[in-house]
Amino acid sequence: MVAFSARQAVSAISPLLGPISQDLPLDAVTTGILGMLPTAGFAAMGFLVLPLIRRTRLEHLLLASLLLTTLGQVGRALGWTVPAFLAFTSITMLGIGVVNVVIPPLLMKYFPDKTGILPALHVTLLAVSTAVAAQAAIPLAGIYGWRFSIGSWAVLSAAAAVPWLMVLTGRRTAARVKEPAAGGVPPPGTSVIKPWRSSIGWGAALIFAGCSSNTFAALTWFPVVLMDRGMSPESAGFMLALYSILGLPAGLIVPLVTVRMPRPLPLAILFAVTFAVGYGGIIFAPTASAAAWVAIAGLGQGAYSFAFTMINKRARTQTGSGILSGFAQGVGYALASAGPFLFGLLHHPGDGWVPSFGMLGAWLLVLMAGAMTINKPRVLEDAFGPAPHKK
Repeated sequence: MVAFSARQAVSAISPLLGPISQDLPLDAVTTGILGMLPTAGFAAMGFLVLPLIRRTRLEHLLLASLLLTTLGQVGRALGWTVPAFLAFTSITMLGIGVVNVVIPPLLMKYFPDKTGILPALHVTLLAVSTAVAAQAAIPLAGIYGWRFSIGSWAVLSAAAAVPWLMVLTGRRTAARVKEPAAGGVPPPGTSVIKPWRSSIGWGAALIFAGCSSNTFAALTWFPVVLMDRGMSPESAGFMLALYSILGLPAGLIVPLVTVRMPRPLPLAILFAVTFAVGYGGIIFAPTASAAAWVAIAGLGQGAYSFAFTMINKRARTQTGSGILSGFAQGVGYALASAGPFLFGLLHHPGDGWVPSFGMLGAWLLVLMAGAMTINKPRVLEDAFGPAPHKK
């Protein structure tokens, strides 16, 4: 339920930029800021949640994030000015940002023996969430307007909070799960693990930066690009839904493959290539074939499944997973914020969006650099374990 509610707030906006602009004056800069808010919010919470993980239960953080997301979605549906709309959108993205950080350590806590299938399920439902909102945005707006369309998704985030209230209050809930020490060696304390001093931390951050800059630029700008090439708003919304739903097979397959590969660099290269090929077709091929190229680019979203899975693949303990998740997503999403923002600023009438997509190509190089850095089979905790005893 958390996964299914965690992306509608992002993908439900771009198909509605036209109707929203009729009520709120959104220009290229404002739209770029709007596209940047998801990655900026995710980055902020990556940094802010990191110290909270050391002293607050993950379940409490997740519950607070769901309530924050609900508040933000209701508020922006009611916002009558551009600043209010952007402010409540920021609150929504901050809530989702907490979800992004705490899910990997929660999976490690409750399902340490299912590091492949549970991340696969989570990422798959993220893709379904993204696609459902993109496809339903315009039909819902046709009922009671764009405010109803974007506000209706708050029901899902509110519903997702209910099972976690049961987890925290139910009598059958076990006491706090104690994470076992691997090999009988106690894990290092939370104050000892410093991911910014590890190539694993920076490699994971660069992967998130590379894949998220591309994914969120697409979620924000694909409908605009396709309408600029002559598509109707309905068809452009369908293309965004097609792009989003192709994260579903990637979400199912990529985590299961990644956990079985000691050196999964070839997967990252594959995703970078599919992104690049899809972009080339969107720019240069006839608009009639756009669905094929959007689908190819959509397969590149497997890079997010890859990044998500690598957190627990390169951490041994719940503590390590939480710290690596917070650092990688904080730094990665902070860097990725430039993607959606610059995409619109780099476009000028008549340039065919080539500079904008070229900028995304540069981020694909960042993605591959991060994958190369984190490719070696090792875990974060090993770099901060107790020093060996001297004889």
